[in-house]
Amino acid sequence: MSRGRTAGSLRLLWAIAASILALPAWAQEAPLPGGSVDSLLTYAREHNPEYAAMRLEADAAGERAASASALPDPKLRIELRDITRFGEQNPSLSPGNVGSTRYLLMQDVPWFGKRALKRQVAELDAEGVRGQVMGNWAELSARIKSAYAQLYYVHRNERYTREVLDLLSRLEKIARVRYAGGLSAQQDAIRAQVEQTGMKTELVSLENERRQLQVRMNALLARPAGAPLGEPEQLRPVPIAAKLDHSTLDARVRARNPQLFSEEARIRSAETSRELAYRNRYPDFTLGVSPIQYQNAVREWELMVELNLPLQQTSRRARERESESLLRAARARAEAVSNQILAELAGHLAGIEAARRTDTLIASSLLPQAELTFRAALAGYENGRLDFATLLDAQRQILQARLNQLKAQVEVQVRLAEIERLLGEDL
Repeated sequence: MSRGRTAGSLRLLWAIAASILALPAWAQEAPLPGGSVDSLLTYAREHNPEYAAMRLEADAAGERAASASALPDPKLRIELRDITRFGEQNPSLSPGNVGSTRYLLMQDVPWFGKRALKRQVAELDAEGVRGQVMGNWAELSARIKSAYAQLYYVHRNERYTREVLDLLSRLEKIARVRYAGGLSAQQDAIRAQVEQTGMKTELVSLENERRQLQVRMNALLARPAGAPLGEPEQLRPVPIAAKLDHSTLDARVRARNPQLFSEEARIRSAETSRELAYRNRYPDFTLGVSPIQYQNAVREWELMVELNLPLQQTSRRARERESESLLRAARARAEAVSNQILAELAGHLAGIEAARRTDTLIASSLLPQAELTFRAALAGYENGRLDFATLLDAQRQILQARLNQLKAQVEVQVRLAEIERLLGEDL
């Protein structure tokens, strides 16, 4: 009885130990990125070094704004006067043993309003950097979305090609049976074998293209080039037509585009810099207080006000003209960027409309007709009314229709990614 309990206890301990040893392996198992766009974007947001660097630069720009309006460090001057006491002693550096010691504490103070303007310029520059961060992420996410759509296309293309390869294998068997029965020529079976070889060659090309796309995706994710990726499961759902209205998207792009946001910040920064340039017509101050020590006691106090005289009119006027030119340049650049972005938006919307119409036409008309044609051609070939070349042409029409439909769907996804890049956010 005791031995049975001991053996049972040992088996229980072994089971517990085995489960504990297996826990790290289970913990290491994690789904690969690539099954969906969201998984790829989440991984890129956490691991992409370029995006991380841009965010750190934005943080640095924000800290720079906090120090832009700070006063400069004060200055302390110590003057030892009459260190020989009218020649009565050897030179001394002790404040109590000289004729007098003057301590001067000075603080530079800019003209009223200059500090606030400097802070505004720094804050607006920080806003421009934040806009660049948003634009960097919008660009990165658009490239990831487009690469995902292309990977999906290649995976589906490989699946269609393998299906056609299986179909050609079955057609070859039919051709061999008919040839054995004297109902068709041997050329039909040879033609089927040639078509299969062409499909296998196409699969090799598609595999190479898939690997290149995976390398590109891993580069966007900051992963090793050969790191595995999950198989793309499905394309993102297409937004409803109301969300793709041109006037609505036009207004959203004007309000949310990261590049336009940065350009607007540059314009306001240039305006503030211009105001600061004109404020430099007024002098800056240096305030000081000076206690004077005789031997071991402070017996005198002095106050000091110093100001610079803005008499260099040529250089100051040049800086004012420079600020005016920079402001006009910022406004012109913003207008050019706005025109380019809105033109891109119109082009992408037109491309989406054309791709969606193509997809609908293929799904509702071309693909069903191609399938009916193939079934009719297969029945005609089996009955000896059609030749094998006609059957292969019908099969090619189905494959081409599927690929054209897939291309149209991927085109919509790429266009949507570009529109979301212009928006700086998802639709």
